[in-house]
Amino acid sequence: QVQLVESGGGLVQAGGSLRLSCAASGRTFSSYVMGWFRQAPGKEREFVGFISRSATNTYYADSVKGRFTISRDNAKNEVYLQMNNLEPEDTAIYYCAAGWGGYYAADYNSWGQGTQVTVSS
Repeated sequence: QVQLVESGGGLVQAGGSLRLSCAASGRTFSSYVMGWFRQAPGKEREFVGFISRSATNTYYADSVKGRFTISRDNAKNEVYLQMNNLEPEDTAIYYCAAGWGGYYAADYNSWGQGTQVTVSS
């Protein structure tokens, strides 16, 4: 498994932007598909998107497509989530995850502690 630490969350007004980072430990980072999920209060954890091992492919939930962009730097063992045009509905704790890829939390076996994103209207 790999250890993950997210950063970059905060409070932003609707229409604003934030960039989340996720730093991974270990030398096998490039062997993992990296995903982003989020969980709002009282709701289940929700898929946001994932990026392939070589960063060739990305996949997004319909709710964030066109607004969010996932990228990774395998030399730095980091993955990023650029969030633009944020909406109050994007308010949640955001988690990065490492695994074999997919749209479900069960597809990932390492998780960060999460970082809070709050979007005010």
